[in-house]
Amino acid sequence: METYHFFYAAIDGTYVLQFKEGGFFSKGGLKIFKVPVTPKEALSSDLMGLFEKRRCQKFLEVIQNFEEANPKTYDGIKIDRSGREMLKKYDLEENTVDFIGHAVALYTDDSFLSRPAIELIRKIQLYMDSMGKNPSPFIYPIFGLGGIPEGFSRISAVNGGTFMLNTDINEILFENGKVVGVKGPQGTAKCNTVICDPTYALRCGLKDRVKFVEKIIRCICILDHPIPGTENIPSVQIILPQRQLNRKNGTSLFR
Repeated sequence: METYHFFYAAIDGTYVLQFKEGGFFSKGGLKIFKVPVTPKEALSSDLMGLFEKRRCQKFLEVIQNFEEANPKTYDGIKIDRSGREMLKKYDLEENTVDFIGHAVALYTDDSFLSRPAIELIRKIQLYMDSMGKNPSPFIYPIFGLGGIPEGFSRISAVNGGTFMLNTDINEILFENGKVVGVKGPQGTAKCNTVICDPTYALRCGLKDRVKFVEKIIRCICILDHPIPGTENIPSVQIILPQRQLNRKNGTSLFR
């Protein structure tokens, strides 16, 4: 698929890591399960047991019919209370809560449990609105993440943007507390908004305007075999929820 300035494709499959207890006929441990995107996949999936599927289906039906402007659709959900309280109302298991928060709503940690329920509802609805159109609700840039700034550059050029290539920034200019431009070796560019890596602001002496939010760790893994359980499909996203890893944050793997 493509837009006028941006080329992207749907991920062929999304999977989630879960710990399953062993039984008489199976070994327990951490396993990956495909996130269902069709009713047929949901029925045949081993992600949940039969009774848990019914509870989850009821919850998702409520969210699908939820209208923020119509309290009659709330099904007793208190949207200003925590996500944990909302999920508890439907008696969902911990693994299901992990699945909803991380594989559907794409939270990188368990903050959705303490944040207002309405935020989680909006993210789930966005996921559901994206289902059925592609093999996965998620898309990725065909030529990698670098395609995003390249698309921005094309839009900028079409709309008369100014490019100053292979140069540095010496100063970010302000007037009355508002940004008005940037100054570099090639001259000054006027603007009312600056989007930049925090290191640029730090180099310009704007430490008070930089707020540390979180760290992102990236790595590249080279495998000599297909990822087990993914049927060797071309593109894969694997969600590793925080609780399953016993870490402070979850992790996402892409292939």
